[in-house]
Amino acid sequence: MGSLSLEMDFEPLPMTPRSLAMTPRSLARRRLFPNVENKKQKVEQSGAGPRKNLQLEVLEPGLKNDGPSLDTILVNYLDTLTQRVNFHLGYPVNICYDHYATLAPLLQFHLNNCGDPFLQNTVDFHSKDFEVAVLDWFAQLWEIEKDQYWGYVTNGGTEGNLHGILLGRELLPDGILYASKDSHYSVFKAARMYRMDSETINTSVNGEMDYSDLRAKLLQNKDKPAIINVTIGTTFKGAIDNVDVILETLKDCGYSQDRFYIHCDAALCGLMTPFINNMISFKKPIGSVTISGHKFLGCPMPCGVQITRKSYINNLSTNVEYIASVDATISGSRNGLTPIFLWYSLSAKGQIGLQKDVKRCLDNAKYLKDRLQQAGISVMLNELSIIVVLERPRDHEFVRRWQLSCVKDMAHVIVMPGVTREMLDNFISELVQQRKVWYQNGKTNPPCVGEDIGAQNCACSYHKIDYISP
Repeated sequence: MGSLSLEMDFEPLPMTPRSLAMTPRSLARRRLFPNVENKKQKVEQSGAGPRKNLQLEVLEPGLKNDGPSLDTILVNYLDTLTQRVNFHLGYPVNICYDHYATLAPLLQFHLNNCGDPFLQNTVDFHSKDFEVAVLDWFAQLWEIEKDQYWGYVTNGGTEGNLHGILLGRELLPDGILYASKDSHYSVFKAARMYRMDSETINTSVNGEMDYSDLRAKLLQNKDKPAIINVTIGTTFKGAIDNVDVILETLKDCGYSQDRFYIHCDAALCGLMTPFINNMISFKKPIGSVTISGHKFLGCPMPCGVQITRKSYINNLSTNVEYIASVDATISGSRNGLTPIFLWYSLSAKGQIGLQKDVKRCLDNAKYLKDRLQQAGISVMLNELSIIVVLERPRDHEFVRRWQLSCVKDMAHVIVMPGVTREMLDNFISELVQQRKVWYQNGKTNPPCVGEDIGAQNCACSYHKIDYISP
């Protein structure tokens, strides 16, 4: 491929003492909006509170405009997002990276990875060489030989789930999809889209698949093949379904390897578990694995990685003369920037850097859980998880301020690589102070979440007596 030339718009700023003291985001601010400091009009900043939707309209060029300039609107939006980074605890997105400024020159090119990543197109504006490098790295991580796998960089974990389950359906057309009720909603979306028969499997209180219920339903449908979604880190509680127990259950129920297909949804934990144990491995009879690239690794755009066995892909591959390639992807045209971001992050961190991230996040999750428990707050943390489940805060504004995800009487904090101890301390301090206000008169009590996270983890007045520490 030809070398990339940098246009003047992306010429690096001279390194002065002032610029050396600036953060990467403020440097990007100066690169993108060099004249914004000269603008007279300013949009009011939202501060640390939840950001409010901007009242915007498309501004036609040449018409009189008394409002703020385009650059002013954008720089104030950037400032708002920069402030809100320190209050992002409820969703699995790693926003701790500084490579966007280095890779910004690529934005001047339209990069489209259309079709099979292993086949080049007649157009040179793609990044398939970077994409294959990323795929090779994950193939090695998940223990499958280069000539035995096929995969691509997706637009996110949902596309990976849609692709993996479609592979299972094509291999076993009359198969029944089995997924736990704590599976990601995209799994059940796939069942509807593909008009598949499906069975919802119960879960234990920690969110892990109930294997006895799986066994019972496999035996009820023994005349049909099984397509099983295995969740490596459930969306809300971070529980991990045990691949080995599921394989043993299939064997005990009389399912030979040609009568089942296993798709592993490892959106968040697929980059974590390999550094703890080898539960994700193609040495086992699994069919596909997907992760979300913007989650634990981090990327400015939603993206993911999908890996499957090369022998399975022929059922989906279609020759497309127009693009001079075959295509077995869901989306066809794909973002050519995301493989470069993933490649850059993997190359910069390496397995040693990722292993350090995993350890730090696990340690910080335990730190948060212990601090909440000491404060008398209901809390649960699964083994090998960075998702801390706690009682739902009473005040909606508090939930919005910290951007928490809530289900029933539960909320959770996901301790990503960008979440610091300082952020956690601030969160704990505010939560403890707010609870004194919410429950000061004794007429309102904290919610009982014993049925949701286990009685031993519930600190309500009833369960606190039963499970008081010795």
